[in-house]
Amino acid sequence: MRGVTRGTWAAGLVAVMVTAGLTGCTGGESTKDEGAKACSNGTYTWSGVRHSERLTALAAPVSFARRTSSYRAHLEPVGDTMHRPTVTGAPAGVGAAGVIRALGAHLKVSEPLAGPSETAEARDNHYFEAATGDLKGAYYSWSWVGLVDADFAYTCGGDAPVKGHVRTWDRSGSGFMSCSDGPADRASGRTAARQTCPDGSRAAKGA
Repeated sequence: MRGVTRGTWAAGLVAVMVTAGLTGCTGGESTKDEGAKACSNGTYTWSGVRHSERLTALAAPVSFARRTSSYRAHLEPVGDTMHRPTVTGAPAGVGAAGVIRALGAHLKVSEPLAGPSETAEARDNHYFEAATGDLKGAYYSWSWVGLVDADFAYTCGGDAPVKGHVRTWDRSGSGFMSCSDGPADRASGRTAARQTCPDGSRAAKGA
C-alpha cells in the first residue's frame, strides 16, 4: 500500500474550473494504434475535483481488561480492496500517466499522485502494531486510501476538446484509536468505529 502522503485536503466537493498547461500543441498524425491526432502539449480544464476516503481493511474488535503495553492487530481486507488508478478519455500522445501528472500539478501536490502501474490493496499479511505502554478498554484499528476524482477537458489547437475522467489517490495509511475517545477525524475511522466498537461507546455514537 502507498505510504501516507504529506499535505492536507478538504473532504467533499471542490468545484473548480482552472486552465493549466501550455497553449501550444505539438505532434503529428496518429499512428495506426492511436486512432487520433497526437498532441502532447495541449491545455487542460479541470472540474468536479473530489476527495473521498475508502476503508480498505479492518481489525477484529479488541478489548483489554488490564493495562497492556503493546498491541498487534491483523487487518482483514474489507469490501473492494483493490484500487487502481484509471483514466477514461486519455488524449492520444498524452496517455493515462500524463493526465495524472497534469492533475497533480493542478492540485499542487507535494508528492506525485498514484500512477497507472500502482495498486492500493489490503494484503493478507497486513498488521498494525502499537506500543504505548498504557492500553486498556476497547480499541479499533483500520487502514484506508484517500481517493481523488476529477473531470477534464483537453484542448489542442482548434480541435474539439477531448473529455475524460481521472480516479487516483494521493495518500493511504492506517489508524488505531480507543473506542472511549470521540469520533475519529477521518471518515474511514468513523466507519471503522461503527463496525467495531461496542454499542454506546463514544467513538461509535459520534461516528
